[in-house]
Amino acid sequence: MSTANQVIARDPDVLGGTPVFRGTRVPFQALLDYLEGGQTLVEFLDDFPTVTRDAAISALEQAKLLLVSQLG
Repeated sequence: MSTANQVIARDPDVLGGTPVFRGTRVPFQALLDYLEGGQTLVEFLDDFPTVTRDAAISALEQAKLLLVSQLG
């Protein structure tokens, strides 16, 4: 099982299948939106306490690897 599968889940019964942090209803996109808007990881984690720092970092690392592999 890859890291992304451990921290990100897709379930048609949770937010219509939107990728969320496993065990939460927090979309991964929310983290990207925070960072894009200039907010910090700490601010995101404060606003979404059900997401752990480790889960957020793991999801970002997996997204980076996916993007790099697409470009290479």
